[in-house]
Amino acid sequence: MVEDDIAIGEPLATGLRREGFEVTLVQTAAAALSAPPADILLLDLGLPDAHGFEVCRQLRARSSVPIIIVTARDDETDRVVGLELGADDYVVKPFGFRELVARIRAVLRRSATQPSAAPGPQVIGELEIDRRTHRVLLAGEEVQLTPKEYDLLALLALDPGAMVTRREILAEVWDPHWYGTSKTVDVHIASIRKKLGDPKWIETSRGVGFRLAVPQ
Repeated sequence: MVEDDIAIGEPLATGLRREGFEVTLVQTAAAALSAPPADILLLDLGLPDAHGFEVCRQLRARSSVPIIIVTARDDETDRVVGLELGADDYVVKPFGFRELVARIRAVLRRSATQPSAAPGPQVIGELEIDRRTHRVLLAGEEVQLTPKEYDLLALLALDPGAMVTRREILAEVWDPHWYGTSKTVDVHIASIRKKLGDPKWIETSRGVGFRLAVPQ
């Protein structure tokens, strides 16, 4: 965590430790850039020795560590710049602690789907998902999915049988700050089901979300 205001950083670090995270708190850009590798970075923009955007730029140039910008700056331009520099999410102060924890876990899940080593395809029944090439095969035949359809299916396949909420899907496949209707998820689910040839591949829990299942 890179936060120059100890009155904010220390209580937040304490709360995150209670959630099971190991937290290292630093107060400057220099300390952030020289710190040991971490699994995720929470980055304030208003640092005493450099702008947080410069920290983001330098880290992204040499590392794929997930970065969440946590700042009081809520201007849309700052959001756009931060995301274009490689930040994975942008959280504006004041924020709800539970929301921040959820965003941290969501970003960590997304980063887990992009390993540095090339894994073999994931096989679920007759369905085969190759995350390295972004190809999907069903009974040996390639399924032509749009990029969003692929991302949605790959998200559900991270834990087959587990329920994924609409909110989680929108945050991870579209954008954490998605302001559109959640009906876009239903439209993409319907298209995936049609292309897989059997609606039983994706089960719906009304009012909750969706899960990937192997048709019996």
